[in-house]
Amino acid sequence: MNFPIAFDINGHTLYLHAIAEWLAFFAGFRYYLLLRRREGDQIDSENRIWIIIGCMFGALIGSRLLGALENYPEMLASRQRLLYFFTNKTIVGGLLGGLFGVELTKKIVGETRRSGDLFVFPIILALIIGRLGCFSMGLAEQTHGLPASLPWAIDLGDGIPRHPVSLYEILFLCLLWLYLIWLKQDRLPAPGGLFRFFMIAYLVFRFTLDFIKPHFSWDTGLSTIQMACIAGLVWYAIDRAQPAGKFINNNQHLPDA
Repeated sequence: MNFPIAFDINGHTLYLHAIAEWLAFFAGFRYYLLLRRREGDQIDSENRIWIIIGCMFGALIGSRLLGALENYPEMLASRQRLLYFFTNKTIVGGLLGGLFGVELTKKIVGETRRSGDLFVFPIILALIIGRLGCFSMGLAEQTHGLPASLPWAIDLGDGIPRHPVSLYEILFLCLLWLYLIWLKQDRLPAPGGLFRFFMIAYLVFRFTLDFIKPHFSWDTGLSTIQMACIAGLVWYAIDRAQPAGKFINNNQHLPDA
């Protein structure tokens, strides 16, 4: 397999990654609409639209901001910092920025009900498709793993077997999807509980995954992504007293997920 994977269309190069990004947005949003029709929505349509808008703007800013800070020295050395800001993005920043955008929007419109559960499975679907695109880029993006001697290590184009971190993430997301389906069927999640569980699980996973990815490390020994993951987990630890995150089984309240 040659990386990056691309198609030649009338003399123009079209990367699979670009196709996967658009497909991820399209499939994720269509899946959200399907779930909303099938399961209903406790939030009225007007507030839901504002929440989606807040999520989109928050995710856009968060993904670019954290993406730019992911390699701080490189950003400082760039002669076109604004372009650098807009061309670098990260999923963790998008998720945390989207969370901030949603919470801010809900305060503005006066919405107090939890709103994230309907987004969980569409987000997972979009992430899986997007990570397939990241894998297709090989070494062209900073989404590859460190060299490894494991039997499943993959040569991404430079002759060095590496951790296929994008495939690790896809496997994790598939297993998380199946577990959340089981959890939803076996226990009744309190409003917001499903989204809370997803975010905590994903942040813990990404914090761990960054240890086998090349990255700029701060004086703490951690990457920007890892510190953002810690900040997100602290947020949920502070928010632990809220009812979201609890699951009801046989009318018994279980500990927070």
